[in-house]
Amino acid sequence: MSLPTEPIGSIPRPSALLAGIADHAAGRIDKDVLDGLYDDALRETIATLESVGSPVVTDGEQTKPSFVTYPLAGLDNLAPDGAVIPFADGHTRQLPRLAAGPFRYAARSGDYLRAARRHATAPVKQAVIAPSALSLLYPQDGIPGYSREEFLDDLVDEAEADIRGALDGGAHSVQLDFTEGRLSLKLDPSGGVLRSFVELNNRVLDRFGDGERSRIGVHTCPGGDQDSTHSLDVDYTALLPELFAMNAGNFYVQLASEPDPDRALATIAANLRPGQRVFVGVTDPIDPVVETPDQVRDRVLRAAGHIPPDRLGTCDDCGFAPFGDDTSTSRETAFAKVRARVEGTALAAEALGV
Repeated sequence: MSLPTEPIGSIPRPSALLAGIADHAAGRIDKDVLDGLYDDALRETIATLESVGSPVVTDGEQTKPSFVTYPLAGLDNLAPDGAVIPFADGHTRQLPRLAAGPFRYAARSGDYLRAARRHATAPVKQAVIAPSALSLLYPQDGIPGYSREEFLDDLVDEAEADIRGALDGGAHSVQLDFTEGRLSLKLDPSGGVLRSFVELNNRVLDRFGDGERSRIGVHTCPGGDQDSTHSLDVDYTALLPELFAMNAGNFYVQLASEPDPDRALATIAANLRPGQRVFVGVTDPIDPVVETPDQVRDRVLRAAGHIPPDRLGTCDDCGFAPFGDDTSTSRETAFAKVRARVEGTALAAEALGV
């Protein structure tokens, strides 16, 4: 297929795994049994992605607690009362707070990648959390003996190591999840926080060469959790110019659920820099209705009216279950949407003659 298509990341966890996680937390099963359930879910997820034709697969984040907190599992210098992320339906998610320095990752994306590659025959994409998201762990009133500048220096080192480990481990591509970008404009409409996020992420991206950055991408969406978003009401065109100031080769951009996709596409076209490719979202994980391949094709052709096909690809708007306990979308629906994305992208490539 000449138009590349990639998943974003998470797939809803199977009911057996969710039950096993609860049983382990309650002391009813031991860790070896839980690890077996994790491996079963990982193997089944990859096999199903390949069976629906996905040319690139992910681990579905089956063994991550969430897309944002995976590096923190097991750290003993965190407190539970960190930043709160409110969603449009009223529910919230809360990040931990760093209580003492230094900051280090407790888990690396390369470990997830190695586990996935044991089961995959297709190329494997690896999602990582953007350093800008983890910068929210540092408390506003500071940490005695550990300045914010020291924290950011450590965070940049850790984020670089996380990305480099995935690249060196054979990832087809590495995707930085940057859902906090659009949310930052709700918190600070002046754009100051957003610009600081972009600057921080570029501190990490600038440590990679051009060839490496061609395999590194940035994903943006208005958040997706329990069939709700945290920032869909924020003007997309206020984010997009800053998004493409990041020194990455690929951008995975939510569009299927966008109220005015042509306006967003025009802004993307005006800010796309040489060497950058845009993967446009063509399936909406929050919408329970499965898109048809023809609908996907038409969304790609609309995007091709703004962006040259040789700089275009497709993706899902967001992960289908970025937090491990999100059961709002079924696995069957997620895989059906992936199939529609793959088949619709092929139809669009045929229509475009590429």
